[in-house]
Amino acid sequence: MLYYLFEKLDSLYNVPGAGLFQFITFRAAMAVILSLIIATIFGKRIIGFLQRKQMGETIRDLGLEGQSEKAGTPTMGGIIIILATLVPVLLFAKLENIYVIMLIVTTLWMGTIGFIDDYLKKFKNDKAGLPGKFKVIGQVGLGLFVGAVMYFHPDVTIKREKINPVYETEEITQNSPREFYPEEKSLLTTIPFVKQNEFNYETLIEWAGENYKDYIWLLFIPIVIFIITAVSNGANLTDGIDGLAAGSSAIIAITLALFAWVSGNVVFSDYLNIMYLPNTGEMTIFITAFVGALIGFLWYNAYPAQVFMGDTGSLTIGGIIAVIAIATRKELLIPLLCGIFFVENLSVVLQVSWFKYTKKKFGEGRRIFRMSPLHHHYQVRGFHESKIVTRFWIVGIFLAILTIVTLKIR
Repeated sequence: MLYYLFEKLDSLYNVPGAGLFQFITFRAAMAVILSLIIATIFGKRIIGFLQRKQMGETIRDLGLEGQSEKAGTPTMGGIIIILATLVPVLLFAKLENIYVIMLIVTTLWMGTIGFIDDYLKKFKNDKAGLPGKFKVIGQVGLGLFVGAVMYFHPDVTIKREKINPVYETEEITQNSPREFYPEEKSLLTTIPFVKQNEFNYETLIEWAGENYKDYIWLLFIPIVIFIITAVSNGANLTDGIDGLAAGSSAIIAITLALFAWVSGNVVFSDYLNIMYLPNTGEMTIFITAFVGALIGFLWYNAYPAQVFMGDTGSLTIGGIIAVIAIATRKELLIPLLCGIFFVENLSVVLQVSWFKYTKKKFGEGRRIFRMSPLHHHYQVRGFHESKIVTRFWIVGIFLAILTIVTLKIR
């Protein structure tokens, strides 16, 4: 909203400083500052409200050290993350941008699913919360929406540079004229660590015949659904000890902000030789607000936590990260960038699968880990949770750096 106000002030009255709002970097900086203020200052009031409403977490007895002390800590703190993200976005972003709209819908959609789950657990005394099938239905619904927007919406395009034949034998300098083909609809995405790093989903269905491009959405949308479901569940599983999910997500989001900014900038995308994605730069405002909200929330969620995010926060975080990765055509980097989520998910799948297999074969279930998800395995081994969180963050930073390096290593 402020963007449109200052745009008018600049164009009609030439107000000094109003032109700053035309720059993504300035608005991104304002978004992260405001989100930090909202999360840290107003977050305290929200925590107090949750305490008065007796929204304390019910802790299952898993025999972990320090677990009993967490009982009664307010949950549903994901509301802080949602508010601290959306308010700066509404103030500083271009709200007609399709990527911003998609991320706002994702935040509200996944936030609502998580809120219903937390509400049922607390106010209806239903320990199971929202049945798993309804969570999956909600994630599938979001995947259908995001997949349809990415495939059908006219503003979701890429722009490729024309290669002038005269330059094939001449050195291209900074001042060489550059031309682009018109914006086009495409399902191109990025494959890391290879020289020809662009992959088109359409090649997966070439066998379907002459009009195969008309049916690619039948494959693309299920892929989007799978990614959103996997990442949101991974974030949900990671939210098991103080500060782990919020801190890890902030590291991931900062990396995605860089990808969104360079992909949406014609100069930097050319320099890095990556796909130029018109309009994606505007996502930087959303992502920086999201980062500020996560860091502000971490102020209260770091050990010993004063509030838990609950499914309201964890499902929302996972959904946002997945959609940003899909929008920036970096979804194939998710196993690397979101390695913490991936390993937490994988540890549960391996543990459950091996237990069932050994029980069927030997009559007694056996375990790979002492407990899953993986962070609980280290707790059982005697590591303090703050040490586990810090080391997971270090691994997350390493994976983020490695992900950024893929821009040039091919």
